[in-house]
Amino acid sequence: MTTPWHDPTGLLGELDLHLLAEGRHLGLHRHFGAHLRTVDGVEGVAFAVWAPAAERISVVGDWNHWVHGDHPLARIGTSEAWTGFVPEAREGHRYKFAITGPGGHTVEHADPLAFRSEPAPATGSIVHRSRHTWGDQGWLDARDARDQWASPMSIYEVHLGSWRRDPNDPHRERSYREVAPELAAYAADMGFTHVELMPVMQHPFAGSWGYQVTSYSRSVARLGRARRPAPPGRHAPPGRHRRDRRLGARPLPAGRVGPRPLRRHPPLRAPRSPTRRAARLGHLRVRLRPRRGAQLPALQRPVLARRVPPRRPPRRRRGLDALPRLLPPRRRLDPQRPRRPREPRGGVAAAGDQRGGPRRPPGRAVDRRESTAWPGVSRPVDGGGLGFGFKWNMGWMHDTLGYFAEDPVNRRYHHHHLTFGLHYAFSENFVLPLSHDEVVHGKGSLLTKMPGDRWQQLANLRALYGWMWAHPGKQLLFMGGELAQEREWDHDRSLDWHLLADPGHGGVQQLVRDLNRTAAPRPALWSVDFDPTGFTWLVAGDADQNVAAFVRHGDGGQALVCVANLSPVPRHEYRIGLPVAGRWCEVLNTDAEVYGGSGVGNLGAVQADSTRPAHGQPASAPLTLPPLAVVWLEPDGAR
Repeated sequence: MTTPWHDPTGLLGELDLHLLAEGRHLGLHRHFGAHLRTVDGVEGVAFAVWAPAAERISVVGDWNHWVHGDHPLARIGTSEAWTGFVPEAREGHRYKFAITGPGGHTVEHADPLAFRSEPAPATGSIVHRSRHTWGDQGWLDARDARDQWASPMSIYEVHLGSWRRDPNDPHRERSYREVAPELAAYAADMGFTHVELMPVMQHPFAGSWGYQVTSYSRSVARLGRARRPAPPGRHAPPGRHRRDRRLGARPLPAGRVGPRPLRRHPPLRAPRSPTRRAARLGHLRVRLRPRRGAQLPALQRPVLARRVPPRRPPRRRRGLDALPRLLPPRRRLDPQRPRRPREPRGGVAAAGDQRGGPRRPPGRAVDRRESTAWPGVSRPVDGGGLGFGFKWNMGWMHDTLGYFAEDPVNRRYHHHHLTFGLHYAFSENFVLPLSHDEVVHGKGSLLTKMPGDRWQQLANLRALYGWMWAHPGKQLLFMGGELAQEREWDHDRSLDWHLLADPGHGGVQQLVRDLNRTAAPRPALWSVDFDPTGFTWLVAGDADQNVAAFVRHGDGGQALVCVANLSPVPRHEYRIGLPVAGRWCEVLNTDAEVYGGSGVGNLGAVQADSTRPAHGQPASAPLTLPPLAVVWLEPDGAR
């Protein structure tokens, strides 16, 4: 006897529909979309889609000449899921869902959980089954055993389509297979521990950089095709794309037919306030979508970490990014309102859904860009946090870039921008981001933000990197930053690799390489990143001379001192307190000649005198501080 929960295709069961209704289904890609199956001894393709407001749904594709209604899907009982089996469909066939809304208007939608999609400008989904087998179990075991919070982490953020284009055809984006070997070798040579790819899920418009996803389980089709058997014969009617435009066919999974949304629950209305938005996001069915986007990439085996990307802001709230749109407003304590209204927790639940699961998966990280002061973003759920692994430190980024953009003669008035971040540096597990957002939309490149002539711009940029790599937190640098890119990033152009022929630009690249390689074997720079015991100020208030210095401490008693002179004149005999007496080696100097600097330094080492304590330390040493530079010191024999 057929029950209301019965699905003849076998894709969905009662438990699946229950979890779907609660927004807690962690395996949507295994139950929705197009799947090769055999039903009652007949081979074909089973389709499933979630569309609560639809009146009718049929599958159109190459096998039925894209005719609506020939292969209808059936609603499963009273649920919001539709399924159907098409014996004529085969692997390699293109397809869409023809969805009819309450007003009788029909729109063709791409499958949001398709495993393969047509390259833009086409928007169709393709029936596909992956046959790839992984051979990386040893790497997975090592990854899962790693404590990512107490390990080196230096992230290279990459937009694949513009990292390094075909030198013989600058307009051609190279495929995954062309880029992957070079990118892996380059990142390893530069000493980066992680590569963060800007969203690689299917998105037809390249200018969206991957943030307008149309298929959550398929990488962008224009950069390569999945391995597959030869596709069957196709039957695309003439002018199909013209017909798509006339019908309003959309690649986006969340479309509308008339005034009603098809792929959202009908009673939900657009929120008019942050409080209503948070309550709306708490609706179980709405939580499904952010969770769907968060789960699928995390399930891919090579993924070590992922960043939860921003969603498009609503029209009236441009500029809010990512997590602030999910969370309820933070109300100030008002003595006139002793009975503070309860804040809706729906946004908090929806934000937590994007972590990829109720617990942090071993060896993996989910980091979150968030521009408000919402507490506990990277703290465990059982301690009242949201459970993300890391949080981008947007405050540090804005303050630090603002400081370095000032002419050195004015930096004394902005010294607090350099030091203020340490007041909250240990409140979260922070990533220090110099991301793509800082080099687009007229902001210029990191190099052109720096003041002075070209030599000073390069020196300032080197000093910024030296300060950043020593600062508590993990580092993230967008591609091109290591080249001292002169123009701002353009997704339609390759990076300016020819700049490396210039010694100044080549020197910046060598510095970034040395920063990664110097930091990796020194636990003082990463083993206690998120606890105040790993940091001590030495000089925090010398605004007049633009000098700042601190000590980083490792969990094994290691120490490394970072001293910055961010004025364009060298400082001689500048006494710095040091944790122990004896010889201290200068392990890095951003003003070294090999990096394009002036070569001012300490001849490799200084001698700390225990008879002259300073800055709260038992010893001190006079240093020569090079102009617009950062130096790192460690005790002799520390390694």
